[in-house]
Amino acid sequence: MLQNLETLSREARSWPFEQARNLLAHVLKKRLSDAERDAAKLLIDAGKTDEALATFEALNRPVILETGYGPSGLPHMGTFGEVARTTMVRNAFRALTGDHWRTRLIAFSDDMDGLRKVPEGVPNPEMLREDLHLPLTKVRDPFGTHDSFGAHNNARLRAFLDSFGFEYEFMSSTETYRSGRFDATLLILLERFDKVMGVMLPTLGEERRATYSPFLPISPITGHVLQVPTLERNVERGTIVFDDPAGGRTEVPVTGGHVKLQWKPDWAMRWTALDVDYEMSGKDLIESVRESGKICRALGGTPPEGFNYELFLDIEGKKISKSKGNGLTMDEWLRYGTPESLSWYMFQSPKSAKSLHFNVIPRATDDYLSFIEQYKTQEPAKRMDNAVWHIHSGQPPESASPVSFALLLNLVGVANASSKDQLWAYFAKYLPEATPTNEPVLDRLMGYALNYYEDFVRPSKTYRLPDDKEKAALLDLAERLKALPADTTDGEIIQGEVYAVGKAHEFEPLRAWFQALYEVLLGASQGPRFGSFAAIYGLPQTIALIEAGANGDLAKA
Repeated sequence: MLQNLETLSREARSWPFEQARNLLAHVLKKRLSDAERDAAKLLIDAGKTDEALATFEALNRPVILETGYGPSGLPHMGTFGEVARTTMVRNAFRALTGDHWRTRLIAFSDDMDGLRKVPEGVPNPEMLREDLHLPLTKVRDPFGTHDSFGAHNNARLRAFLDSFGFEYEFMSSTETYRSGRFDATLLILLERFDKVMGVMLPTLGEERRATYSPFLPISPITGHVLQVPTLERNVERGTIVFDDPAGGRTEVPVTGGHVKLQWKPDWAMRWTALDVDYEMSGKDLIESVRESGKICRALGGTPPEGFNYELFLDIEGKKISKSKGNGLTMDEWLRYGTPESLSWYMFQSPKSAKSLHFNVIPRATDDYLSFIEQYKTQEPAKRMDNAVWHIHSGQPPESASPVSFALLLNLVGVANASSKDQLWAYFAKYLPEATPTNEPVLDRLMGYALNYYEDFVRPSKTYRLPDDKEKAALLDLAERLKALPADTTDGEIIQGEVYAVGKAHEFEPLRAWFQALYEVLLGASQGPRFGSFAAIYGLPQTIALIEAGANGDLAKA
């Protein structure tokens, strides 16, 4: 699937391939000497990654990519975006190296973090309030389905990622701390405590500096995750001493899950202990990445390659905030658009701020469909930079939908449809062989179009009266269409008549004519290719619609 693409991958210009090449350079520099690196690169550039791996033992370890998740809440749009984009980089790296080099994508859940506040919109908030400051895997599940709130949200995360077909390894902070997997790195951090403090203290305010410690001990009495100063450190015993509010002066090991780390040291510790090679993060974490990178080096590790993506904006251009609720949830997108359209949206310009609102869904859906069509005729080099190559891991579908989402939205409106069956009835002549079974994408799009139209288009639909010039053109178009056979389903023939009328009535620019069609007949400022729309809706019905619009009946309704 991703083999024999090395040459094309080296020349591809899309951002996942740029990141993959950066990742390759990073791993070679991290694992090999200068001379070894040059030799390995010559082999890889020659399409002989398998020989490079056989020659240099240090390259036999898998390349590890990581994404992080805070399970104090449910998976959200940012969670999807990070995993989707990291998967795109992973697949580009696989193509770049002939799919010879093993890769792993770790989805890490910080489920040992203490519950700091009760999330909004969850049941049994009083129970959660009683469990504040406990690790999330010790907080009781307010939904009553799992052993803990952390376990519940982890299960939701895994089901969420599985539903999109992502390949990943789930890793729990609680399990990795308790299993001893982090122990060696935690002991290094204890030994190099002062270096870590030297990184962190300049970033904190005066009051926070006085009490800060990278270690968050778990109280042996209450089980709470404590933010308290470290009073003593015993490197030989591997312990710290702190003042437990419930039990006074207490000594615990830093190993075995008796402590966890503040999040920036924790991030750095994970990079070191898990030998992470790649992790991306939001633009708001640029300083955090820099500080965690310094701590990682202090621990003897190498910070991973990665980049900072821009954050989403609401319809007014303001930063999206979960507390304000001014964004778009996963469930909301998937009520109105396909998962593939969401992946397409995530692929586009990750370093540019983009509006994340309901109004972007139709465009994203149709752009995805158009890229599928473009892919069919593109040469191999162009295909590698097509978004659908990345969305579908190098194997995009051969076909998508015979009509656009925009067309379906307008068909729903003019047909006053409320079910898929009604929409399929209009396709009986236009696409007589089409069924929900052999056109499954079209069938899915119909469901999305019905939902979107009902919730967003219908409430805002506004028809207008045509002016004298537009009325004359509309009536002319109606007469020209009457001259065609009533069973005409060739959208190009109909479109030709639409163009001819626009030119005959001297609309300048010609798009003013099409805008008039949309505003008068469809109640919108833009719409689908009119010939295709009319072919599906039916010529007699389209003629009646045009005459109603020309006479002002639609604007009066």
